[in-house]
Amino acid sequence: MNVYKAEYIWIDGTEPTTLMRSKTKILEKGAEPPIWGFDGSSTNQAEGHQSDCVLQPVFQCPDPIRGGDNILVLCEVLDVNMEPHRSNSRAKLREVAEKYASFECLFGLEQEYTFLKSDGTPLGFPSNGYPAPQGPYYCGVGGSQIFGRDVVEHHLDLCLTAGLGLSGINAEVMPGQWEFQVGPLGPVEVADHLMVARWLLCRIAEHYNCDASFDSKPVKGDWNGAGCHTNFSTKQMRESYDACVAACEAIGSRFMEMVEQYGHGIQDRLTGAHETQKWDTFSYGVSDRGASIRIPWQVERDGKGYIEDRRPNANVDPYVVTRLLVDVVCSAAS
Repeated sequence: MNVYKAEYIWIDGTEPTTLMRSKTKILEKGAEPPIWGFDGSSTNQAEGHQSDCVLQPVFQCPDPIRGGDNILVLCEVLDVNMEPHRSNSRAKLREVAEKYASFECLFGLEQEYTFLKSDGTPLGFPSNGYPAPQGPYYCGVGGSQIFGRDVVEHHLDLCLTAGLGLSGINAEVMPGQWEFQVGPLGPVEVADHLMVARWLLCRIAEHYNCDASFDSKPVKGDWNGAGCHTNFSTKQMRESYDACVAACEAIGSRFMEMVEQYGHGIQDRLTGAHETQKWDTFSYGVSDRGASIRIPWQVERDGKGYIEDRRPNANVDPYVVTRLLVDVVCSAAS
């Protein structure tokens, strides 16, 4: 064939939880993906009487599902005046990342998620009632502890084939709950890779008759929620422990401003239990998974490194969390 398929992917305007959308464009081989349009009134991004929105390609990679010359095209959403749409959080991140480029910020994002059956219960949960309490599931092995590994391994292979910067996977503390890690990468790049990886996860789950949920508390009760723990460093932090502590102090001075933008359902997940600090309280500490910010033990030992913001939800907008950390920490250090 003298054509290829380009799958255009974008973030819609649905609140409170952002959804991914995509559609396919057929292009002649050798042609670059052009700007395209879509009906914003069907994605909560426009009114019906003025419904056109614009897709601006910003990142592309091989399509590991279709294979061949086909590609995935991540897009920013613009309005018809070619200005960033109100839902376009990536454009706001670009401005901040460029302003503080000299800090050479790096991120590692730990994306937790839960596989749900058609009845809305997680894989591994009986139709009525609950499985055995959490304990044996985290990084577990065996048919009575692990559910969905075939989907997870398939997703990992797809991401690697696409050239995405995944650095690991593991089973999490609840049946049907998993995590993949992206990075270390720069603020815009890590968010782009995470969004395409999310799309691939939701897309491949279709083949296994389940859904990948980024709900921050998919099961109420004595179960951990689902987060997107965010590991962050600047060049200065990678050279000095004092800079790591200063970053924690800077975050503490604006912690409510940040946590309010860290995803829907933050109060349900950050309760002070299940390895969390309360959503309206700030703390940091070495090797403390009950703190808002954890300083890994090896960072204290080595006298340099990074910090882990444990507050972001699984459903957080990665362009928002990276922008906030860059802005808060780097502005304080400037």
